[in-house]
Amino acid sequence: MLWPMTAVALGFLGLVAIAVPALRVGLEVRRLARRLDDAAQQLSRATRDLERSAGDLARRAGSAGDLPGSDFGR
Repeated sequence: MLWPMTAVALGFLGLVAIAVPALRVGLEVRRLARRLDDAAQQLSRATRDLERSAGDLARRAGSAGDLPGSDFGR
């Protein structure tokens, strides 16, 4: 009776030894996913700002097309 109880106890300890690092990995993955989401949102905002600025610059360049020395598009 001692050997089966020892085997069950060792099996339980083995599962605990595997479960603890698995939980830590799961938490780190969740943290990483959150950071990636934040970075993706920042990148999206920066892209929108860049597109808006490029549009403003293109409009300004288009209105400056009649200035001397501005034969870029010709």
